[in-house]
Amino acid sequence: MISYFTDFIEKFPRLAEAAPYLALAMAVLFLTVLAVLAKIITKYVIVGVIGKLIAKTTTTRDDILARRKVFDRLSHLAPALVIYTLGPQFLDGYPALVSGITTFTLIYLTIICLLFIDGLLNAGEEIYRTFKIARTFPIKSFVQVAKLVLYLLGFVAVLSLILGESPLTFFAGFGALTAVLMLVFKDPILGFTAGIQLSTNKMVSVGDWIEMPSYGVDGDVIEIALTTVKIRNFDKTITTIPTQSLINDSFKNWRGIQDVGGRRIKRSIYIDVSTIKFCDAEMLNRFSKIQFIKDYIAEKDEELTRFNAESGADATNLVNGRRMTNVGTFRAYTEAYLRSHPSISQELTLLVRQLQPAEHGLPIEIYAFTNVIDWLPYEAIMADIFDHILAAAREFDLSIYQNPTGGDFSKLAQ
Repeated sequence: MISYFTDFIEKFPRLAEAAPYLALAMAVLFLTVLAVLAKIITKYVIVGVIGKLIAKTTTTRDDILARRKVFDRLSHLAPALVIYTLGPQFLDGYPALVSGITTFTLIYLTIICLLFIDGLLNAGEEIYRTFKIARTFPIKSFVQVAKLVLYLLGFVAVLSLILGESPLTFFAGFGALTAVLMLVFKDPILGFTAGIQLSTNKMVSVGDWIEMPSYGVDGDVIEIALTTVKIRNFDKTITTIPTQSLINDSFKNWRGIQDVGGRRIKRSIYIDVSTIKFCDAEMLNRFSKIQFIKDYIAEKDEELTRFNAESGADATNLVNGRRMTNVGTFRAYTEAYLRSHPSISQELTLLVRQLQPAEHGLPIEIYAFTNVIDWLPYEAIMADIFDHILAAAREFDLSIYQNPTGGDFSKLAQ
C-alpha cells in the first residue's frame, strides 16, 4: 500500500523527495481512519442494537450483561483487529514498524480479551445470584480463582509477546517458583479450599444467621468470597473474617429455624417457694372457672379422689394421699394456654417443666417454638406470652420471685 501511495505522490515533482514520508503518513492515516470507523460501527451500531434488544426482553438477567458493559468491552476488539489485519498491508516496506505495531496490537487484544472475560465472569456470577441455589452454593470464591488464573495466563501471554519468547518457557520457570507462589498465594489457596468445604458440606450460605463469639460475629452472612466472609451484625456493623476461620473455629448457624419454620422459646420464670401450697376446696372451685383448665380440674379431681378412697387416705389432713398443688395447676394452665395460642407451633416440641429449685426460687421453664421466624414478630409474641403468664400467676396464689429492693427495706423500716 505504501508503494502505491509513493507512486501516486511521485507524480507531483515538488513532492517527489518527500514521497516516502508522505506515503507512510497517508498509510498510517488511512489505517487510523479504518480503525476508528470499525470502532464507531461496532460500538454505536452493533452494540447499540444489542442494547435495545436486551431492553425489550421480559427477563432482567440479560440487563446485567448490559450494566456490566460486557459488549462495550468487546467492541474494543474491532479497531485492534483492523490494525492487526491490515497493518502489514498498509505498512509494507517497514518490517520493523510492522513488527512493533503487530506486537502492540496483540498485547492490546490480549488485555481487551482479559477485560471481556472478567466482565463476563462478573455478570455470570451476578446472574447466578438471582437463582435460589446461590444461597446454598455461592460461587464467588470460584469466580475469584478463575480470575486469578485468567490474569496469570494474561500476564504470561503479554510477557511472552514483549520478550518474544514462548509462553511455555515462562511456565517452566514458574515451576521453580512453586514454593514462592505457595507462600504468596497462601491465603487465596486456603480460602479456596475452605470455600469448597463450606459449599460441599453446606456449612454456611449467604443469608444464614451465624454466631461466632471469638470474632464478635452475630448476624447475617452477606458475602462469601475467596479469602473473606462478610457478616452484617444486628447492630448494622460489618465484620469481615477469613474464610478458613469457618473451618478452623466453631460457630453457630441458626439456619435450622428457617428449615423447620419455627423459632425456639426457652425461658424460665421463678416462683417464690413460700407461696407453693396444696389446693383446698375453695381454690379448686375457683380454678375450675378458668376456661383453659376447667376439664383438667374436673378430671384430675376425680382421679385423685378415687385414688385416695382406694388407698384409704385420711382426708382430714391435706398431706395425706395425693393432692393438687397451685404450682402444678399453674403448670397445667400454662401448657393449655400455649397449646391454644395461634402463634405457637403445635408440631414442634412444647412443654412446661420444673427445673431444680435454686436460691431464686422454683424455675418453671417454657420450652416451645413460635410459628414465625422473623426477629421482631418473635420478640413480640414471646413478650405477649410472658406478660400473660406473669400476670396469671397471681390467680393461682403464686408470687414471682425477685431480689429485695430498696423499697422493700424501707417498708420493713416503717
